[in-house]
Amino acid sequence: MWLFFHKLGSPKHFYQLAGRMIPWFAWACALLMIAGLIGGLVLAPPDYQQGDSFRIMYLHVPSAWMSLFIYVTMAVSSAIALIWKMKMADIIAACSAPIGASFTFLALVSGSLWGKPMWGTYWVWDARLTSELILLFLYLGYMGLLVAIEDRRNAARAGAVLALVGVVNVPIIHYSVQWWNTLHQGPTVTKFGQPSIAASMLIPLLLMGLAFTLFYMTMVLIRARTAVLTQERRSQWVRELIEHHE
Repeated sequence: MWLFFHKLGSPKHFYQLAGRMIPWFAWACALLMIAGLIGGLVLAPPDYQQGDSFRIMYLHVPSAWMSLFIYVTMAVSSAIALIWKMKMADIIAACSAPIGASFTFLALVSGSLWGKPMWGTYWVWDARLTSELILLFLYLGYMGLLVAIEDRRNAARAGAVLALVGVVNVPIIHYSVQWWNTLHQGPTVTKFGQPSIAASMLIPLLLMGLAFTLFYMTMVLIRARTAVLTQERRSQWVRELIEHHE
């Protein structure tokens, strides 16, 4: 196991492994996405209160899940980079940020569209919405630091510190509907006991969650492979790779 992680920290080994994994993740993502959309938009019955407007859930909820998951991934990668000085950990964190910011923005927009028919307004300074907006600013701040600081190592170190400090916002987002009196509904899937959502609606939602996760894994590996080639462009193995493809 330790040998595997040691190899994973090698840019050359990571580049080769990611190249083999990307097609599998991409095809699995496509199949799960199709199944989830058919199940959620076609087969699932209308909600007894919200009618068909609830179907935006199949975009909003997985996006919100991913906004938190990707930030935690960034924080863990940043901790690994700071402690063990692994270059690949910095690359994964940096490549994850734009994807996480996109999911966070999508969660905010879709949530606003869902909130209009439910609450009568697109936006309220609700605890869940506000903390999710702060998460978007954390993503943007992280990306801004990487661009603003010229020295790549110092930029990665500053970004890692921000990612670790900002991760405290993740449990605040998750538990905000329990800690404060908010308009946002409470947990329905992750609640203890039985989820308060019908199986015909829950299964497509879980399929979409898996599809979004595989989409992230596909995209972060594609971005990371490009970043590895850029960072290691003077390495012998990259020159050999270029010569092989010419």
